[in-house]
This record gives sequence, C-alpha cells and structure tokens, in this order.
Amino acid sequence: MDVLINVFVGLHIIGIASLLGGFLTQMKAMGAGTARFVPAMLHGALTMLVTGVALVGLNQADDHTVNNVKIGVKLAILFVVLALVYVKRDEERVEKGLFAAVGALTMTNVFIAVLWT
Repeated sequence: MDVLINVFVGLHIIGIASLLGGFLTQMKAMGAGTARFVPAMLHGALTMLVTGVALVGLNQADDHTVNNVKIGVKLAILFVVLALVYVKRDEERVEKGLFAAVGALTMTNVFIAVLWT
C-alpha cells in the first residue's frame, strides 16, 4: 500500500507543478495585463483534486491518521482555485488581481501541506 500512496504523492506533486508552473510562466504577461489561464493550470488543479482525494482514501484505508481539518482547508482552497481557473479558462485576458489570487492560493496550499503538522 505504501508504494501506491507514494505513486499518488508523486502524481499530486506533478499536479502542483503544472498549476504553479503555468502561473509562473504567465508572470511577465500578468505584469503587462495579458495573462491568461493556460490549459496546464486547469489540468494541474484537476490532478491535484483527484490525487488528493485518492491519497486521503488510501491513507485512511491503511490506518494512517489523517488531519481532517487540514484536508478540509486544502480542499476548500483548491475548489476556489479550480473554480476560478475553470470559469476563466477561455478568456484571452484575466485580471491581474484574479490571476495573482490563483497563484497566491496555490502557494498557500503548498505551504499548508508542508508546514501544518
């Protein structure tokens, strides 16, 4: 079971990299006011959602303790990010504040995962 959990952790990290990488590649465009949500950002957020839910289930099935409050906070943040990226995915330009909020929320999710013990 540990190997399967580690595979899903790796896939979860790939999802984070896709979402955050898409954001970081658009930073210059954000400064110019021409940033947009690229498909990699949507796919990364969806990957994070699917693998995160799978990780919770696998950890509970393996009798590991799961901090439900932490998972709930991370899930709520991810839902906001996913909703923003999904709704605005076809627009040619996204407002700077909205685009920056997605990046900030994504980084917040990373720091919650790493620092909340």
